[in-house]
Amino acid sequence: MTLRTLSILLLLLYPTLVAAQSVFAAASLSSALSEIATHYEGMRLSVASSSTLAKQIAAGAPADIYFSANAEWMDYLQTRQHIEQDTRVDLLGNALVVIAPREEPFSVRWTRDFDFAGAFTGRLALGDPDHVPAGQYARQALEKLGWWPALKNRIAPAPDVRAALVYVERGESAAGLVYSTDATQSDRVITLATVPDSLHRPIVYPAAIVKGRASAQVRDLLAFFSSETAAGIFRKHGFTFLGDQRVQR
Repeated sequence: MTLRTLSILLLLLYPTLVAAQSVFAAASLSSALSEIATHYEGMRLSVASSSTLAKQIAAGAPADIYFSANAEWMDYLQTRQHIEQDTRVDLLGNALVVIAPREEPFSVRWTRDFDFAGAFTGRLALGDPDHVPAGQYARQALEKLGWWPALKNRIAPAPDVRAALVYVERGESAAGLVYSTDATQSDRVITLATVPDSLHRPIVYPAAIVKGRASAQVRDLLAFFSSETAAGIFRKHGFTFLGDQRVQR
């Protein structure tokens, strides 16, 4: 019996010996991808801010697929030749919302003359705008409305968008700007308003296979993210599924 035949027999008899496929994903994807993992055996999930994960991959972290919350951090890896460029696909969209502790709501109007800084006391939680996509989108909106100067010294910068949500849940911040998909995960906050898309760059989630990791198994997992099963889960968690883009197996 050859070594190859023995290996095939072992994998047939003991499928758990197949290496898990490692997905490095933006924190806002954690709930949806955790559910998807129950439909796809052998998927291992690591979540953090898109920036943190991109830098880890650039430093040689053993990721198979990178799933970012914006195009810029995917571009960061692509320009450094850390992804398989032909596998890159824009899969999801999202929206930004204003939240507050459930018992402390206030009104918001999307006009330049609205005193947003005066509408609440305390700090405004958002992903660190220096590197977290959700925070960058939030800053773009605040700057476009002319609200940023009055708020920049009241920002509670979080390491990722889920942490910003927690700041508001705990009452450590009186308001927050997070993705709508995150706000719906908590019954301790209330969504006050949705930020108009025109106030920030489009919120797009691209995914791609990391350079040198494009095995048949990894391609199959990336393709699964475009399947009807995965699309239904993403939609259930509040994401916009961006069309019928398919990844070749």
